[in-house]
Amino acid sequence: MEPSPCRLPELEAARPHMEARASCPAAAPLVERQFHVLVGVTGSVAALKLPLLVSRLLDIPGLEVAVVTTERAKHFYTPQDVPVTLYSDADEWEMWKRRSDPVLHIDLRKWADLMLVAPLDANTLGKVASGICDNLLTCVIRAWDRSKPLLFCPAMNTAMWEHPITAQQVGQLKAFGYVEIPCVAKKLVCGDQGFCQFGSWARTWHHSSGHAEVASHMPQLEGPTTGIYNYVL
Repeated sequence: MEPSPCRLPELEAARPHMEARASCPAAAPLVERQFHVLVGVTGSVAALKLPLLVSRLLDIPGLEVAVVTTERAKHFYTPQDVPVTLYSDADEWEMWKRRSDPVLHIDLRKWADLMLVAPLDANTLGKVASGICDNLLTCVIRAWDRSKPLLFCPAMNTAMWEHPITAQQVGQLKAFGYVEIPCVAKKLVCGDQGFCQFGSWARTWHHSSGHAEVASHMPQLEGPTTGIYNYVL
């Protein structure tokens, strides 16, 4: 689904802690605010799973989802298969024409309650670890409010995963306060059998140290085991 100009789902929700009110407070109760999940998708073959990931997230009551994609990630999915608003680099520049216009990566940062980068490819991992912000997704991450949870799911070929720089970069993201959802061993798209593809998130995330922390940010979801990490792709 392509974004409509200035529709930051919803653009007025860029004030993330404001509850929507009925036109006449005495006549109707407050409208319960959705929990906003921003999915980041990068150029790993695992981006094939984006439509499934989004559909599973939408199965969770109380969630509103938007997606930020890199240009390379677009190679692996069809936008029409993603039933939420998709933002990419072009939207950042098309929305800003003059000084008073919204800055998309800042509005997305304000809108989201939680960010899930899945998959996180080797290239974007290196950028985020180094502070590079040369596209919409990395600008959102660089500007991220670190009081909110950011989850990342590495996905790359085993040979890339085993390079010594990868562990350093993953460690740097953890030092920023981001939470890793570990990848799993399986047969990769290239045919290799190896480690580093995102897959069974329920098992890995359920036992991760960040489980209770993220659950605390999702008060309207029922119970600590209900949420993003309960969905197996």
